[in-house]
Amino acid sequence: MSELGARASGQGRIFQTTGDQYVQEHHHYNVGAVPLFGGEAGPTAGGSRPAAPDSVRIPLVGRPPRPLRDRAELCEVLSMSVAGQGGEIHVVHGMGGCGKTALAYWLFTEAVREHSRIGFWVNASERMSLRAGMLAVAGDRGASSGELAAAAAGQRAAADLTWHYLGQSAEPWLLVLDNADDPAILEDGAWLRAGAQGTVLVTTRHATYPLWHAPGTHRHALSVLPLDDAAQVLCDLAPEAGDLRSARKVAARLDGLPLALTLAGSHLSRQLLETWSMDEYARKLDEESTTIVDRGASGYGGTQSRHLVGRTWQLSLDALAGQGLPEATTVLRLLSLLAADPVPLSLLAPLARAEIAVAGLEPELSPERLEAALLGLLDHSLAELVETDGVRCVKAHGVLLDSVASGISHGQRRVLGEVAMKLFEEALPERGAQTPLARRSLALLAPHGSRLLETAPGKRSAALGVRLVRQVYETADYGVAMVLSRAVADRVGAQLGEDHPVALDARDVLGRALFRMGRYEESEAVHRQVLARRETLLGPDHPDTLRSCAGLHRPLDLLDRDEEAEHWLRRAIEGMRRVLGEDSSETLYTWTSMPEVLSQLGKERECDAELALLIPACERALSADHPTLVMAHHMQAYALWQFRRFAEAEPVARRVLEDRMRILGPDNRFTFAARGLLAEIVYGLGHRGEAIELMSQVVEDHERVLGPEHPFVSSYSAALARYRTGTGAPSP
Repeated sequence: MSELGARASGQGRIFQTTGDQYVQEHHHYNVGAVPLFGGEAGPTAGGSRPAAPDSVRIPLVGRPPRPLRDRAELCEVLSMSVAGQGGEIHVVHGMGGCGKTALAYWLFTEAVREHSRIGFWVNASERMSLRAGMLAVAGDRGASSGELAAAAAGQRAAADLTWHYLGQSAEPWLLVLDNADDPAILEDGAWLRAGAQGTVLVTTRHATYPLWHAPGTHRHALSVLPLDDAAQVLCDLAPEAGDLRSARKVAARLDGLPLALTLAGSHLSRQLLETWSMDEYARKLDEESTTIVDRGASGYGGTQSRHLVGRTWQLSLDALAGQGLPEATTVLRLLSLLAADPVPLSLLAPLARAEIAVAGLEPELSPERLEAALLGLLDHSLAELVETDGVRCVKAHGVLLDSVASGISHGQRRVLGEVAMKLFEEALPERGAQTPLARRSLALLAPHGSRLLETAPGKRSAALGVRLVRQVYETADYGVAMVLSRAVADRVGAQLGEDHPVALDARDVLGRALFRMGRYEESEAVHRQVLARRETLLGPDHPDTLRSCAGLHRPLDLLDRDEEAEHWLRRAIEGMRRVLGEDSSETLYTWTSMPEVLSQLGKERECDAELALLIPACERALSADHPTLVMAHHMQAYALWQFRRFAEAEPVARRVLEDRMRILGPDNRFTFAARGLLAEIVYGLGHRGEAIELMSQVVEDHERVLGPEHPFVSSYSAALARYRTGTGAPSP
């Protein structure tokens, strides 16, 4: 499906989207005895399934953390913050696995239960989840679906919208931004602000980012646990495995890192065939610490936390193998090639159904053993089950995944990468799918597609990455598409070369996303670069070259360079007629832009000739509700209005408004645009009262959706003032 066009009515500009924005929301429950691949979740082992609201009011953690140890002073500071008036930002920083998320979970629970605050939990590990989560917060605080769609499409600043509604909240709140390990995605503070009604808590591995030094921001370093507290954690988790003296030996060997302690304690508490004491576990750690580097690929030797975790997960995997589950190692290695974000179980389901051939894996992974292997990982706390926007997912800690990935041999990495890419290909929705399920799937899959470009580089993962960003673009989340496409284009260009067709495809998406975000000069530059390279490599009549011609005309049009825009658009249409056919939906869609360009150039005779061919061609080839046919009629009414042929334009404009209302609903921006165009036309006919009524609704709708400061509001308000005073004539 090709890019939908941008078109103007009145004195404003409007941008078409492919549908409304759906925001990502989170809730969770424990796995218990529920089959992982057995359909809808039922009761958990611990009782009935808890309520699962579609909101960001539930922390994105699988198991509630154990009682905190050695955090009393910091807990007191944070508790006082949520008990007070608000307005503070707290940044908790420390190495991976030191317990930052556990502390955030404690504060979240404290704020909600003890201080009657509304709690919001947003995964800030990457840009798409951050934007989706923050827009979900805005929706929770009262933003309408139209406002959310406008923010996603770049017509309204998404961060401003969220913080406007947080500022208007009648109830105090706590906002947790978890795993903000790349602070750059906070956009220099656009997403991180102080709110008078609330407290913000950020967890991050980054200790020195300048944003953490802003006024009103408090930094708290979180380190490993002191020896006695670390030993007590082990006794909390595995009280039967030994006394505090024995626990101190294990804690000392793990340097008090909470994640490593959790893995060790979970292992000791879940032994079946072997019953190691803590003293025996300590001896095993001594043996493992001398051999861990030799397990798998060379080059192991990451951070301190990764090494400490590596000394524990291998013991747990060895124990699972001893229990008859060697496949758990393969599953964890497969997960390590993906991101640390939640992995939908549906992504792994083809393995359980034997729909994807798997060969060459060591240990082997048979379909009937996948669920048992996953349950083994869950049982040993090597992974946890979470639910994200109604989708059941498995999630492992990033430090654990990094440690596991570093120990995979080159041969196994290649085989696992092929399996991961097959699964990703199966999981991506069909092109053009605009259902809520498809949108949720894309939001969940995006970080894993980006990660595969790093862990399984090559043409196949590059093509998957470009397919992903194109589909994100088609959901009208242009801000995310712009950033994601730039990152993918840079990575693919570095791997395959800037002139590789896949790299050019990524740049093409970037050019389109820049256009949608109103960055017309940048969009023009990218489109020219892609067009020149495609023309050289593919030839002047290749469909991709012609698509670049059509893409280039759009920023030129909005930069008021209409003659250049006409040149490139005409070349695209003529080429598509030859190559794709005159009745191709893509040819017809591209053609709908020509009446607008010609009318803006004042070429009335040529515009009439184009419309005389375009409208019958669309009616012949497309259904009555096809968006391209509706757009053709919209452009017809627009052109007639430009030429001041109001009597001819009126019935066409009324039909367009009816179609927009029926197909898109009353709260869609294209419906607003159609109503604004009709208002100008009926005012031109002298129907001043109806024009005032129509334009009043347009102004009200735009103020509500785009905000009172948006230039569209000023433009339409000026038209409304003109109608009310009866001054001036309607003019394009």
